[in-house]
Amino acid sequence: MESWRNFSRRGFVGGVATALGYLSLDPTSRLLAQGVVKPPRPKRTADEYDSLAKLANNENPYGPSEAVMKAMTQSFKYANRYGYPDGGITEAIAKHHDIKEDNVLLGSGSGEILDVACNTYLRGGKKILSSEPSYDVIFQHVTSYKADSIKVPSTADFRQDIPGLVRAARSYSRDIGFVYICSPNNPTGRIVTKQEIKQLLDGIPEDMPVLIDEAYFHFVEDPDYATSIPHVFEGRPVIVTRTFSKIAALAGMRLGYAIAPSETIRDMRPYTTGTINAIVKWGGVAALNDTDTQAKVKRVTLDLRKKTTAELQSLGYTVVPSEANFFLVHIRRPVPPVIDEFKKKGVLVGRPFPPFMEHLRVSIGTADEMSRFLTAFKEIVPQARTASKAS
Repeated sequence: MESWRNFSRRGFVGGVATALGYLSLDPTSRLLAQGVVKPPRPKRTADEYDSLAKLANNENPYGPSEAVMKAMTQSFKYANRYGYPDGGITEAIAKHHDIKEDNVLLGSGSGEILDVACNTYLRGGKKILSSEPSYDVIFQHVTSYKADSIKVPSTADFRQDIPGLVRAARSYSRDIGFVYICSPNNPTGRIVTKQEIKQLLDGIPEDMPVLIDEAYFHFVEDPDYATSIPHVFEGRPVIVTRTFSKIAALAGMRLGYAIAPSETIRDMRPYTTGTINAIVKWGGVAALNDTDTQAKVKRVTLDLRKKTTAELQSLGYTVVPSEANFFLVHIRRPVPPVIDEFKKKGVLVGRPFPPFMEHLRVSIGTADEMSRFLTAFKEIVPQARTASKAS
């Protein structure tokens, strides 16, 4: 029952951060050397793209709901206008969370919010404090600002080391621009519990900004998890980000937002681009109201995740327990060539996530896509029991 923990200890490259001596200070050159910066996307025809099983980017494979499509289609009449009605997207988000509009900041996907946070808080040589691994795009933004990162490696069971982050925040308080927490974490799928979030906020300097990325909030079942939005109104510079790219299936349309104290929103707003289009704003309003479709997507996604991971475990492979629409499987061999083999079979899977270079991240697609993945997996990766005898 606990065998996956043993595998995680052997597969963890770089050790466990139980003391500050294990912290890594990442210059931009290391990011490039580790392959964290994404390579250019290959050019494909529409037919080629449509034929692939797309399990690489944690997307919703079912597309926007009928209500969202209707709202976006009707909003096309504003495509030729600048000062168009936007469907009341900011008001809708504020109402959805029972907050004020001045606590909301829109972004072109939550990725823009991360970029804005870097631009706001990583000036004058400030650094970001985060876990390793975590969502690598945030470190690309850090790189673009010629800033550095202080990273605390995950624990042996792939959780974020909250005591380690607190110790680092205290020791490097003058150097840290903000703390980044992704929960559920990408790529591990593991959560930071509501108790751990409180432990973090109580333990770090009270004026230190904390950005809590809740991109996968909608998929969580664990009762120890809760949104961090209530912490926004406790007088702390807490920023919570959400996206319409996952549960609402609007990844290609780009819409996200931050919820933060009004003064934090004012500090961040000058760095936004204002590039969100009219169509997705109307779609976002419809998506917030379409809770039935979101519940269905969650139910189907989690069912397929459980079935797929159970099949992998029956083959002798360990899977990191996930609370998101993806999972990590330990294949006990370098991931990059395996990714290429999947591509040859028309299946796209996740990129490498240092330091877990033997762990493959797989998004949950449709039932057909997961079947294609399992078929390819059995052809590409030798069964664990066979591989273990040979090693």
